[in-house]
Amino acid sequence: MSEKDPKIIAPAEPAADTSFGSAADVDEIMRKYDRESNTRIWEGKPKIIVSCIAVAFSLFCLYVTLFANFMEQVRLTSFLGAVIVIGFLTYPAKKGKVRVNSMPWYDIVLMVVGAGAFFFYTFNAQTVMKLNMRITKDMAYIIIGAIGMLVLAELCRRSVGLPILCVAGVFMVYTIITLWNGGKGLPLIVYKLFYGDSGVISTPVNVCSKYIVVFIIFGAFLERTGISDFFISLANSLCGRFAGGPAKVAVVSSALCGMVSGSSVGNTVTTGSVTIPMMKQTGYKAEFAGAVEAAASTGGQIMPPIMGAAAFLMAEYVGVPYSNIIVRAILPAVLYFLGIFIAVHLEAKKLGLKGISRDLLPRMKDLIKDTYLLLPLIVLIYLVCSNTKTMQFSAAVAIVAAIVVGFLNNFLKWCRSKKTAEPDKRNVASATLGVGGGFGVKNIFEALEAGGRGCISVAVACGIAGLIAGCLTITGLASKMINVIVGISGSSSILALLLTMLCCIVLGMGVPTTANYCIMASACAPILIQMGIPTIAAHFFVFYFGIVADITPPVALAAYAGSAIAKGNPMKTGITATRLAIAAFIIPYIFAYSPSILFIGEGLVWYDIALIVISSIIGMYAVAAGLSGYFFKGMNVVERILAIGGGLLMIIPGAVTDLIGLALIALVAVFQLILKKKAANA
Repeated sequence: MSEKDPKIIAPAEPAADTSFGSAADVDEIMRKYDRESNTRIWEGKPKIIVSCIAVAFSLFCLYVTLFANFMEQVRLTSFLGAVIVIGFLTYPAKKGKVRVNSMPWYDIVLMVVGAGAFFFYTFNAQTVMKLNMRITKDMAYIIIGAIGMLVLAELCRRSVGLPILCVAGVFMVYTIITLWNGGKGLPLIVYKLFYGDSGVISTPVNVCSKYIVVFIIFGAFLERTGISDFFISLANSLCGRFAGGPAKVAVVSSALCGMVSGSSVGNTVTTGSVTIPMMKQTGYKAEFAGAVEAAASTGGQIMPPIMGAAAFLMAEYVGVPYSNIIVRAILPAVLYFLGIFIAVHLEAKKLGLKGISRDLLPRMKDLIKDTYLLLPLIVLIYLVCSNTKTMQFSAAVAIVAAIVVGFLNNFLKWCRSKKTAEPDKRNVASATLGVGGGFGVKNIFEALEAGGRGCISVAVACGIAGLIAGCLTITGLASKMINVIVGISGSSSILALLLTMLCCIVLGMGVPTTANYCIMASACAPILIQMGIPTIAAHFFVFYFGIVADITPPVALAAYAGSAIAKGNPMKTGITATRLAIAAFIIPYIFAYSPSILFIGEGLVWYDIALIVISSIIGMYAVAAGLSGYFFKGMNVVERILAIGGGLLMIIPGAVTDLIGLALIALVAVFQLILKKKAANA
């Protein structure tokens, strides 16, 4: 074995267990842990018809978002009606194998009556507004509204899963009991939650139809330009040769892919099918390999500019520009991934693992030729941060940029193939149409179709989240929760933060990012705001703890998906992922006590920000070292406690805490170096 060869340690499992990555393997894991992947199978003419409906839906959404000036009730109800049609054409009633070109009669009935309920509202919006509360006396309107909500809930079960419905069910039962005891009944509940502006068609669906849908379509176009492969190759080139290279590749590639991804499980499976087997072959244990990918992929939900689509909702709830949100999210996201990166580095050092041979890695000079693939993202970020155009328009321009880049990529590949021994013999027309590979008209159609389908689960989850928020509003439960938590915690802010954290983790289990944040913003953020925490800091606090539910046992879907690929113990993988993602449990408390980490505060200048960044990085390294039990060598209990304590003090902005923390870390570092030198001389 040459010096460049990676050190291979035989894993405990048979070698065959490390093999993974076929399309069937990926599909099986996705169907098991990602509800969105369990879809109907259409072939032939039915497939063409369903695909055309999805494309038409995407075009309709783009038109309405960019050009139409519909009344809000018309825009939102027509959007949800179309979502129900596409949703039932896409998702069967239960998981498992589905028959080709099959749709049971009851699904057709549900699709028709459910979509019909929303379209009824669309065409009668003016009448609904005129009748107002008198609708509660017209049972026809009440029945139609109840049918619409029930069918939306059923589609949510199919496309998103049961956890969010369990949450919604609890709040709905509470609402029924509360209003019934108050001398009111179901007609009022249906009116408020279906026809009113504080239920299904409230802020979450409004933001989804206005902003999120365009960015989902943009993501579908961007995926077809080959940017995900570019990100993985870039991560390999940057990190692959260093100690524990594959794990570092997993962290960096997940961070990059997470910029445009909206699913923790989806990111875990797609990038994990490549990185997890590589990690196991390098010498990492199965549970650690699966945990690294799960923790990194979950972090994609906090990575700007998309943030799992929650950034748009946060801007709406907080009342600040979208660019303001993504700028404040940068440092916490970097610290999160840095914590995982340092943890895998220290684990590799502890195990004595090496990287991948340079000969097996992509060369940076070759990747530089493909940096034009980043153009759509650059265009999007520039337009959004400059505030020169609306978010919708910026995303639309970025879609056009993605199409241009796709065609350019196709053309350049064709030009390069002419220089090889086996040139690409497709003619220009075939290349333009996307026949035989590459980007073309066919890919534009596929991107519009994928964008339309990708909107289903997000839109449905936003609708149910709006329903939950409506229950909180009309019952006053949010105020009661605030009073209870403030009453229990008294003057102890740390106790209030701990109770809010537990609420977020429990309510966020198994709930998708967008709906997750909507629930947290309605139920939990007001608690912190009531206690004097800045509004943006409060919203970031609840957002982070809602997200970590994806890797926090017992309902750690991303961790379980990673364990399935790694063939490891699911619970151990979840626990390890939680340890690796410790930054996500620490940083939100810093939001609360020192919001300057979010660049909030009067008189902050560049050197203040630089000091916060540097001290946070040092602190994150010390915390990761203390948790892994390795700095320059193995650490005892006292050293680990001192390292973690010093690291936490460094992460908390402030001159005094920084000096104390630095002194503790320096003490541990010097002691470690002395012991290491003695061991070397012995």
